[in-house]
Amino acid sequence: MFNEEHLNDLLSTPSQALVEDMQRLDGNIMVLGAGGKIGPTLTRMALRAVQQAGTDAQVWAVSRFTEPGLQAELDAWGARTVVADLNDPVAVAALPKVPNILYLAGRKFGTQGNAHETWAMNVSVPTLVTRHFGAARYVVYSTGNVYPLVPLHTGGCTEEVPPDPVGEYAMTSLGRERVFEYAAAHLGAQVVLFRLNYAVDLRYGVLYDIAENILAGKPVSLRTPVFNCVWQRYVNEVTLRCLLLAGSEVTALNITGPETASVQQVAQRLGALLGKQPLFEGDPGERALLSNAGRCMARFGYPDVSLDTLIQWQAQWLLAGGRTLNKPTHFEEQEGRY
Repeated sequence: MFNEEHLNDLLSTPSQALVEDMQRLDGNIMVLGAGGKIGPTLTRMALRAVQQAGTDAQVWAVSRFTEPGLQAELDAWGARTVVADLNDPVAVAALPKVPNILYLAGRKFGTQGNAHETWAMNVSVPTLVTRHFGAARYVVYSTGNVYPLVPLHTGGCTEEVPPDPVGEYAMTSLGRERVFEYAAAHLGAQVVLFRLNYAVDLRYGVLYDIAENILAGKPVSLRTPVFNCVWQRYVNEVTLRCLLLAGSEVTALNITGPETASVQQVAQRLGALLGKQPLFEGDPGERALLSNAGRCMARFGYPDVSLDTLIQWQAQWLLAGGRTLNKPTHFEEQEGRY
């Protein structure tokens, strides 16, 4: 069904609502952390939306670009790429000042045993960025990990639930939010805190992790028995549309799908599609990382691809030998150790 170009095209197709928003947006857009999991297709969607909007806005993509060929690919799509290490104050100071920042930079895995690197990336770098860009609009990628684990029946944390992070990665994620809140209070920054969990790209995500275990004959953990996930095209679109949501008051927004998905049921569905019986391990826990994205969907609509369709697509992608990004979610983690 899919090849990689088709998948990238799906993930970067803008809606008419996004195109109309881009017509209203003033100034250029910069994606910081454009070389990560979401950055490439988000950058491409921004380019397509700006082009269809008929504006002269430029889209900048900033990353260390460690993946071979990615910078050339973004250049070919029309992005203005910059190779930069955001931990380097000199590199940050050299970036062109633009009014619209999509902040995707961050570190999660490898925190356990090397936490100082995560603190530097997730807390120090936002300080450098906000000092440089000042009173810009920022859509800041955060995570549902800033919330506490909650009982399975709750439907997930709303934005009104006070942060209560578990583990150092989650603490640094809250630290990143606090730095941008400081910038809003003292530098005139306009900030949306984009609390995401978990995007599905087919090359990575919770569905990929479960399906990969099934194919490898490895047991699927039931320790965290439920999860949220959402199609990445929707994530990309809401990211861009949030630029117009940024205002004088910092706004937090949960981004995920509407379902509380059962790990066991999803694994059984994937197993049927993959032709292999899933194995399970562990006793189901009583709490999970869950978010309620009702506020997001009230403003931007429901995700355009259902969970069942994503499950079918995930199985088809793997059966066709689709590429992996080798970036597991570790959705089953309960102690915040990444």
